Amino acid sequence: MVLFLLVVISMQMLAWTTEHGNYIVVPDLSKKDINEVANILAAQSLRFQVIDSANFRSDFPKNAVISQKPLAGSEVKVNKKIYLQLNPSGYANISLPELVQVTKRNATSKLQAVGLTVEKVTYIDALGKNMVYGIKYNNKLINPGFKLPKMSGIELICGNGNRPENETPNLNQLLQNKK
Repeated sequence: MVLFLLVVISMQMLAWTTEHGNYIVVPDLSKKDINEVANILAAQSLRFQVIDSANFRSDFPKNAVISQKPLAGSEVKVNKKIYLQLNPSGYANISLPELVQVTKRNATSKLQAVGLTVEKVTYIDALGKNMVYGIKYNNKLINPGFKLPKMSGIELICGNGNRPENETPNLNQLLQNKK
């Protein structure tokens, strides 16, 4: 009998200390700024931790919540920690791969693989038809290794297959003629 009474009292104490049956519904934090999230969760006696900043997504505001765990609508205890993944403030910088003396088709594939796009293709007199001779970003010639924001558009300078008037043309001269 004493053992039974001890078990019942222990169960009641456990329920009381863990606030059994007392739950808070997790709010939907999607697309909310981190400052707004802090206020919302503090008002509901919940905590949060940023676990990651994902790849930049243009469909979400900067520094906004992309995902959360537990999910919105879940029931949690008071003081539960909500884990958040945030949208960074912009695209990461990408290092331009080596593209000179590569075909336009191959260069386009390499650029897409690293998150860049071909915005424009300009042709110059050079024997290598569709061979890349130079790369421009914001109307300036750039070299491999140059850092530019992911999703940036660049211009490829390719040969048209015609023999240049000067037998040993300087690329900079060719590019100046095409401005």
